[in-house]
Amino acid sequence: MRYRRCASCGASFRPCPQVPKQRFCSQLDCQRERRRRWKRRKRQSDADYRDNQARAQRAWSERHQEYWREYRRGHPQYTERNRQQQRVRNARRGAPGNSGVIAKRNVWGALDGEFSGTYVLTPVAQEPIAKRNAWRVRITTISRDLTPTG
Repeated sequence: MRYRRCASCGASFRPCPQVPKQRFCSQLDCQRERRRRWKRRKRQSDADYRDNQARAQRAWSERHQEYWREYRRGHPQYTERNRQQQRVRNARRGAPGNSGVIAKRNVWGALDGEFSGTYVLTPVAQEPIAKRNAWRVRITTISRDLTPTG
């Protein structure tokens, strides 16, 4: 039987006679790559498989809610590298005046005086990741004696 080139590492290998269309050698990394490519194609072409994978991932996340918080706490170099990469992505998007902050900031300050009226709510900064929705809202004072809870 003829030798072939591995689709992953490029090394020459002899395919198994039972697998006539074999494209990957038997190295562990190459087999992982073969499975990774198969899963990727399957997710792209099979809606049921994609849905099942998404549900399984959500279920795992719900069972391990603290995983990423603990991972970031234990791997500060990962956290810093991620921040640096995000700054690069933000710069690539061409956000003017982008400070590198990507989280939405909901700030509740003390409201002085009368605040009933019609307002347009817009983002403070035009950052590429924050939602850029603007809403027209009517805020009406119900009672000045109530204090916000929560």
